[in-house]
Amino acid sequence: MHKDAYVARVGADCSGDLDRGTNGCAAQANFVKTPRPVWRGLTDEAATALFAALRSHRDRALVSFYLSSGVRASELLGLCHGDLDAGRYTITVTSKGSRAREMVAASVDSFVWLALYLAEQQPPMSPGGPVWWTRRTKAAPLNYHAMRAVLRRANESLGTNWSLHDFRHTAAARLLADPAFTLVDVQTVLRHASVMTTQIYTQPRLEDLVGKVLEHYARPPALGPTIEPSYDAAAVRELLGLQPS
Repeated sequence: MHKDAYVARVGADCSGDLDRGTNGCAAQANFVKTPRPVWRGLTDEAATALFAALRSHRDRALVSFYLSSGVRASELLGLCHGDLDAGRYTITVTSKGSRAREMVAASVDSFVWLALYLAEQQPPMSPGGPVWWTRRTKAAPLNYHAMRAVLRRANESLGTNWSLHDFRHTAAARLLADPAFTLVDVQTVLRHASVMTTQIYTQPRLEDLVGKVLEHYARPPALGPTIEPSYDAAAVRELLGLQPS
């Protein structure tokens, strides 16, 4: 269809909709699918910078547990001392949604930072009591809003905007980058109900591909086929369909 005729047709359709008290063009616009936000994860350099910006061993212990275990923000904040197993390097969390009690592995570094936090702050340590406490004179259990404030202060000093859920994304990406883990393994660690949820982490992000693209263009051009001097170069090129040299 000619462009002018197409424009006239669209205008007529919209005018007809308006005469009938409807707006078909607007309705069609509402069907445009909003792109799903791409997941974000911290690089090793970003994680190191974040650790340097944190103000206490408590905060470093929390971030270390988040990055290594992949647990959700509320799951880690809900830990009690009885949920810690420093001998096996595991924590037991109450899973969001199912409320099931499940064991999750964490890094050795996480437990080192935990020990430093407990020695530095000396919070209450009853077996059924919370692990994480505020640093005020009158201490109280650390809640989600207080943890967000910790991260907000670090973000402000770094000029970043990391979220607590980005730590979970980071843990997933790190595990998937290890050939020892299958997609189903990572699904189990993250406790996703569907492997389709875990699969989003297999999709490369544009910023991760920048280096590969630059490396591609930095490579020297591939050499073309060479022809032995003993052969008739013109005849061989014609046979191979190559351009005359």
